[in-house]
Amino acid sequence: MSDLDLPETPDAEVPAETGNNGNRRYINAQSSTLAPDDGESVQLGLYAEKSYLEYAMSVVKSRALPQVEDGQKPVQRRILYAMHELGLTATAKPVKSARIVGEVLGKFHPHGDQSAYDALVRIAQDFSLRYPLIDGQGNFGSRDGDGAAAMRYTEARLTPIAELLLGELDAGTTDFIPNYDGALEEPLLLPARLPLLLLNGTSGIAVGMATEIPSHNLGEVADAAIALIRNPGLDTGGLLQYVKGPDLPGGGQLISSARDIQSAYETGRGSLKVRARWEKEDLARGQWQIVVTELPQGTSSQRVLEEIEELTNPKLRKGKKALTQEQVQTKQLVLSQLDRVRDESGKDQPVRLVFEPKSSRQDPAELMTMLLAHTSLETNLPLNLVTIGRDGRPGQKSLRDLIAEWVDFRFVTVRRRTEHRLGKVNDRIHILEGRMVVFLNIDEVIRIIRESDEPKAALIARFQLSDRQAEDILEIRLRQLARLEGIKIEQELADLRTEKEGLENLLANVPAMQKLVIKEIEADRKKYGDPRRTLIEEAEKATLEVAVVDEPTTLILSEKGWVRSRQGHGVELQNLTFKDGDKLLAAIECRTVDSVALLGSDGRVYTIQASVVPGGRGDGVPVTTLVELAPKSRVVQLLVARSDEWVVIANSSGYGFACQFDNLLSRQKAGKSFITLEANETLLRVTTFVPRETSVVACLSKAGKLHLFPYAEFKQLAGGGRGVITMALDDKDQLAAITVSDGDTLRLTGTGRGGKPTELILDANEMAPYVGKRARKGKPINAGLKFPGF
Repeated sequence: MSDLDLPETPDAEVPAETGNNGNRRYINAQSSTLAPDDGESVQLGLYAEKSYLEYAMSVVKSRALPQVEDGQKPVQRRILYAMHELGLTATAKPVKSARIVGEVLGKFHPHGDQSAYDALVRIAQDFSLRYPLIDGQGNFGSRDGDGAAAMRYTEARLTPIAELLLGELDAGTTDFIPNYDGALEEPLLLPARLPLLLLNGTSGIAVGMATEIPSHNLGEVADAAIALIRNPGLDTGGLLQYVKGPDLPGGGQLISSARDIQSAYETGRGSLKVRARWEKEDLARGQWQIVVTELPQGTSSQRVLEEIEELTNPKLRKGKKALTQEQVQTKQLVLSQLDRVRDESGKDQPVRLVFEPKSSRQDPAELMTMLLAHTSLETNLPLNLVTIGRDGRPGQKSLRDLIAEWVDFRFVTVRRRTEHRLGKVNDRIHILEGRMVVFLNIDEVIRIIRESDEPKAALIARFQLSDRQAEDILEIRLRQLARLEGIKIEQELADLRTEKEGLENLLANVPAMQKLVIKEIEADRKKYGDPRRTLIEEAEKATLEVAVVDEPTTLILSEKGWVRSRQGHGVELQNLTFKDGDKLLAAIECRTVDSVALLGSDGRVYTIQASVVPGGRGDGVPVTTLVELAPKSRVVQLLVARSDEWVVIANSSGYGFACQFDNLLSRQKAGKSFITLEANETLLRVTTFVPRETSVVACLSKAGKLHLFPYAEFKQLAGGGRGVITMALDDKDQLAAITVSDGDTLRLTGTGRGGKPTELILDANEMAPYVGKRARKGKPINAGLKFPGF
């Protein structure tokens, strides 16, 4: 039997499924094809690919991503339409949420009731949406993560601002499509009078793409739309004169620079920095406290309290037997500045976090900097403007794309609304013109109706009426034959003909159409607009700076991973002591203010500050207390360099590249993957250099061959990688060392006869025979000497 336990016969087939018509299909085990019993077949790989793409597009277009026109996902659109059909306007009496969910599931959205209710709850949460579309009665959750009450307990109705989406739904503004079973119809889009996609934002994860659009201020977005209508040449930078940035439901402060904000909106992707807003409250006897009144989006009071609890009462990390030095230092720092924290949030104040300092003599700004740096009081706000565009394709949009596509949709909507109204007016005029015949010839009309066997045909023949007019005349009530009614018809006809003229002029006159759209946007802005909640004020990201005395120091690393420091330079390494079975691996001289790169055996690079390495007479601390080493990895080298210095990195197989020292540094304690190493490859000693026009790359193999090539042929990789071949190696030969020379001299260190230390210095003329193109074989140096490095 094979791994799939299929019979090992050429014609072995396994039943797969039975269709609605009773035909059974089979999967051919030998050819891996889906073979129906009618003789047709398709490759299993193609079938799987097609099925997955269909699933992916279903998720993208029918669940996760919103439409640029109305800013709604299908489930949200169906909930709002169902509530509109139930008559749950802002002035109506709210009904049970369970009834709304049942209406949605039964008519438009055949999915789980909980998923539909969750969507309804989010649309009603004022801390999730900048402009909630549903007015919820009851417990609809809290910003602290509390869930909503069951749907049988809560009630809901539409908010006044939902009129922006649903007000023109019955005016011929949108297409209707069959629902899931074809029994009813639902709107393809809602005729949004403002770009709700930007006003409320959205988030969603599809297959292969995701969206994260923050909310914005209604007045600002309306002004931007008007500006784009008046000046279609405006770019995103021009629109940002109106849309200053996100306007979050919970307020807060946006601290990103104007350049970062513009870059994010131009590319449709970025990350903005937001922080809480706070104030200092003075108390009696010179005491004071910090009160946080607004939190960033996605941050709750409960979360902040949990983070402070973790800082002051840290737990052992997985695989550790004691707290790390960083955890201990952070705990001491927080406890030295913060005395007490309490949550006074309530109905009157949704957010009120109180922080009491350890001493009234502290600087409030320093206390808040510490809190911002260690908690989610300051966080990142992702921005990923992915949506389904007017062309029906999902894609990344800029701010201008979003507003421009909505403006285009709005003009189409207003034109359809105007055409729909014009059709209604024409139809009404047609009916009234028929009724005028009755009043002008009332006696004859009555006679024809009384005497004719087929009065409808007789009326059409006598007065040249249409079928519609004749039918209407026959259905007129006697009370409508009064003289007063005739006067009303004449007045209504005059009004309708005037309206018709205006509608036709509107459809034929583009400037008039633009003026109308702008007028309607201004009216909605005046009616629904409100002040900005999120303060936009550029500020530096909160970081804790520890004062460090700039002085010389020497860092010492043992083979078993213990690191320590010794004050000053020129430390006599031969006098150092180590634990039993351990010995010196590396030592570097640097300054206490320097950043030090630690190179791992697996190619990861870690960063520490020289000042955090403990000194004293002991053996130091395990390097794992300073960085989070990957499993089965160890630190093999320490490196520090000046800002103008570069480093050359290579492995034993002869691949290498150059980069700036700053490219190695990382803020993550777990470091970053930077150097690609294959199996059985080792990292060579990394050297530093200052690039010059005459620089050459020098490669030395273990077989004693030297090869030099111009530095201009070398690869520079700021993001790391594997690099390029530096030197062609014979079988079983490996690269022993690599460096970059200034082109004038090259120093080789090795051993001579009897293991005596030997040094060989080559000048430019002596180096010339070894110079060639990159990736060439080198030439032997001196058969009597061994040079393992430079």
